[in-house]
Amino acid sequence: MVTLLNKVEDEYAKSVCLDFGNKPDALIEILHVVQNGSGFLSDGALRTIADSLNITRAEIHGVVSFYHDFKREAPAKQVIKICRAEACQAVGCDDLISNAETMFGVKLGKHNDDVELKEVFCLGNCALGPAIMIDDELYGRVTIKRLEKISAAHIAAKAGE
Repeated sequence: MVTLLNKVEDEYAKSVCLDFGNKPDALIEILHVVQNGSGFLSDGALRTIADSLNITRAEIHGVVSFYHDFKREAPAKQVIKICRAEACQAVGCDDLISNAETMFGVKLGKHNDDVELKEVFCLGNCALGPAIMIDDELYGRVTIKRLEKISAAHIAAKAGE
């Protein structure tokens, strides 16, 4: 298969690079903007960024793989962060995790199209554990029934946007 070197694969990534003057020293900022706009960094976006900034794809891969905030695949519709720090462990976060895995059909640290369950270590809500965070909103004293209601409310709110 022939690949055209001047082919733009991702128009959004191309426009973001142009907004930053196609400067290689703005790579991290460009990656953040593209990810925020697209939800993740696709292969096409990375090839377009490499071409626009005149840097190698290996350089971009090094940056993307080094920083854990960059995502290479489409995220789940909902990311649920569950605290596993000591204070939350003392009040039952392990049971909450086990029940959440069953309820959502996904293991901690994994995701399906709908839900990703992520472990975090301290959400700063130690007195109200077990604590979770969904869409940057913090919740304490979460039971599996409460998690189900909170999750459904967030899904409904997103659907109404």
